[in-house]
Amino acid sequence: MSAAPPIMAVQNVVKRFGGFTALNDVTTSFAAGRLTSVIGPNGAGKSTFFNVLSGSFPPTEGRVFFNGTDITGTPQHKLAHMGIAKSFQITSLFPKLTVQENVRIAAQAMRSRFGLWQPRSALNLSDAVEALLLRVGLQDRRHESVDTLAHGQQRSLEIAVALACEPKLLLLDEPTAGMSPEEAREMMDLILKLNAERTVILVEHRMKLVMGISDRIVVLHHGTLLAEGTADDIRRHDEVKRVYLGQSV
Repeated sequence: MSAAPPIMAVQNVVKRFGGFTALNDVTTSFAAGRLTSVIGPNGAGKSTFFNVLSGSFPPTEGRVFFNGTDITGTPQHKLAHMGIAKSFQITSLFPKLTVQENVRIAAQAMRSRFGLWQPRSALNLSDAVEALLLRVGLQDRRHESVDTLAHGQQRSLEIAVALACEPKLLLLDEPTAGMSPEEAREMMDLILKLNAERTVILVEHRMKLVMGISDRIVVLHHGTLLAEGTADDIRRHDEVKRVYLGQSV
């Protein structure tokens, strides 16, 4: 029996911006149910790679696959309905709306195409929103406007918004950016819980946290794939250690 295809794969992906090549012939795949972290020094191409995976940028060359289907160039809203959700490094919430309203808008956007606007559907939607807020620990802040939340709470809310898509694959770009060490640990605990239910691909710069939670790590450098493997594989990789200038990995 042949092995099941990976949940996501990229083949020979190149991304150019004018004369600058941000990604150069990257080929890798992501196993379903695993937590994979993408790391690399500043300018390595991590954010560009994330944007290609999420459909924000079409690759200049190469192909992107989701569950064995070629999704290269597919619009982001269609990817959301296919089961791919993303959370960006910079929060993209409605700051003057309440916590509850932000999640409800995302949930409505997913369900409205099916015409589910009967009273029972509205009740089910409210239940779903409450469950998501409970999932990320914001149920007690549901009626507060987003701009009153701490930075870490806003990041948690953005994950709740992404989860409203009921994704099979969750893409997280620098989820701990701007957080205190305590907030970052809490976020990683949440990510681990979410990974128990779905595949997670994480772009992150906090090396110690990445090494502690990742099933697999992909290392980019100057837009190329430098290494991939378990945390132990990456720790032992001479070229990775050289790139990180002797940092503890």
